[in-house]
Amino acid sequence: MQVMYKLNDEQLITLFRKGHSSALEELVYRHKDKLFTSIVLLVKDAFLAEDIFQDTFIKIIDTIRAGRYTEKGKFLPWAMRIAHNLCVDHFRKIKRTPLIKTSDDKDIFNVLGFSEPSAEEQMMTRQSHDNVRKMLDLLPEEQREVIILRHYAELSFKEIADLTSVSINTALGRMRYGLINLRKMMTEKQICL
Repeated sequence: MQVMYKLNDEQLITLFRKGHSSALEELVYRHKDKLFTSIVLLVKDAFLAEDIFQDTFIKIIDTIRAGRYTEKGKFLPWAMRIAHNLCVDHFRKIKRTPLIKTSDDKDIFNVLGFSEPSAEEQMMTRQSHDNVRKMLDLLPEEQREVIILRHYAELSFKEIADLTSVSINTALGRMRYGLINLRKMMTEKQICL
């Protein structure tokens, strides 16, 4: 058998369908950071994000095992769409705005465990993350969502448009206005990142 990390997503899915659970482990390992970070930034609660992340992979496993996976060569955007839909379902269920802090009142960026070589760099990074997070929170929901999906999940504008059920031009416009608003906030508040 080939070394799993050398295989592409489609090859891993084929192996998983044939009963090789290590192929699924490689898929999870390969995409967990982008998926989890995107979920955390959307729901703003690391514990809730863990639950949604697990639910995402349960849906992925069920869909692949049932033979309904048809997204040839587009595993990550497909997985992001599932995660995004689960986030939307969560907010529809509770009908509230996401919180800025985790359930135990810790900063989301501290929970993610960013590590830097020196204490000074750690402090500067934390300050930059705080500033970005605060500015993102001030954006309209649609603009914030597109920026998160583009910069943290690294989705294309076509994938973002499909995921959010809008046209590519609308997704591009939301990104443009979101970035304009972020620049304006940085200038007004004299924030350096």
